[in-house]
Parts: sequence; C-alpha cells; structure tokens
Amino acid sequence: MSDPAPVHPAAAAGFAAGAAAYAAGRPEYPAEVEGWLRDDLRLGRGRAVLDLGAGTGKFLSRLRAVGATLYAVEPVPAMRQKLIADNPDVVAKAGTAERLPFPDGSMDAVVCAQSFHWFATRAALAEIRRVLKVGGALGLVWNMRDESVDWVAALASVMAPYEGDTPRYSSGRWREVFPAEGFSPLEERRFAHAHIGPPDRVIVDRALSTSFIAALGAAERERVAARVRALIAATPALAGRAKVAFPYETRAFRCVKVA
Repeated sequence: MSDPAPVHPAAAAGFAAGAAAYAAGRPEYPAEVEGWLRDDLRLGRGRAVLDLGAGTGKFLSRLRAVGATLYAVEPVPAMRQKLIADNPDVVAKAGTAERLPFPDGSMDAVVCAQSFHWFATRAALAEIRRVLKVGGALGLVWNMRDESVDWVAALASVMAPYEGDTPRYSSGRWREVFPAEGFSPLEERRFAHAHIGPPDRVIVDRALSTSFIAALGAAERERVAARVRALIAATPALAGRAKVAFPYETRAFRCVKVA
C-alpha cells in the first residue's frame, strides 16, 4: 500500500493539539440519527460499518446502538489514541479516505460524521466505493451551529477571522463531487439538536476545538477564549447560567453504491 495522502495542515495541527477539547466541547448526535442508521443505511447486527475520519469517536455511540460491527479510520494520532482509549471494542486503524486499510467490498456502510468536507474528492469517493458492498450506503453527517440565534452568530464572528482556507461544510465545496460515479443521488434528512451543559464546556470548549482555533499558539488561543467568555457574560440568555443549550441542526445525507 502506498503512503497515505497528506492531511490538511489545519486538521493535522489543530486536532493533534485539541483532542481533549474536541472530546469535551463537541456535541453528541441526536437519538433520531439511530433511526436514520437503521432505516436509511440499513445497519444492524451482522452489518459492518466504517466510521471514516472518526476523530475521538463521537459518533460511535450511535453506531454501537444499532448493533453493527464497528471499524474506524482516523489519520491524526492524538485523536485516534483518544478513540481507542475510550472505545476498546472498535477496530481503529490509521489511514486516510484515499487509502483505506480494508479489502474490496468489506463494508455494508461508510459513515463520515463531521469529516467529509476534509476529503471531498473523486479519489476519496472511489476508495469509499471500493470498500463498500454493492447496495452499501455512504452516510454523511454534520452537526451545524444554528446561526439564526443571535449569540451563535456572534460566536461565529469571533472565530471567522482565523478560518483561512480551512475546508468547511458551510462552503458547500464538498457538494461539488456529487453526483458521484457508481452512487445513487444524495438524499438528505435534518434533525433539531442541542448540546446542553456548562457554558465553558459547550461554548468555550466548542470554539477551542475548531481545527483552525486549536492550531493557534497558546496566547492567541487564550485571547479567543477570553472573547468567547466575554460574549457569554454579555448575553442575558447565557450569563450566570450553570447550564445552557447550544442549538444545532443535524444534517444527514445518504447515497448507495449501485455498481
């Protein structure tokens, strides 16, 4: 097998430095996703699923709940080590979307949770198609911040100056590889969601877990944290609260290998 394709610098540096913040600050996924996994991706006992770009394993609990046999690929060592420590039942391997360490036709589904925008290329889709069985599903999932809420939009404004060329779901560039050869058209479902907990965890840690923020030097990262805490203190819906609800919308897409 040839060497893995390079990981985007923001992912390599940011997620290596911010694995702990990622695990603490990123939301889980809504329970309704389990129905989507069963009904749309046809996952259950006796079915093999690959969590591609699995990070610290945030999506694995939803996959585990449907009874599928779990595999994971994560290229960033710090993220993969956290995943393995927390999920000893999962076969977790190094690799990238363009170099998957699994045989042809070995997976009933490949799921990319909060990750596909990092590797949305024809080469990656061809490799995903290789490891899928005919009739197997590719699932793409993102928890998207609800920026129709004023303070969530203000939080986005704090982070935006650091974004640079970092791949994002919101750019829409990941859609350019669809329709994809050998796959059915994309189908989309949406679910309301919220991350509930102390503001320092669900807002501050969430901001600091963003790849291009986590990749900053310590002093600049602390300045970002200070701005986020100032936003919390200035927002009546957040200030002084032991627990807050960070609103999200979960967007789930599916297509099926047809040839």
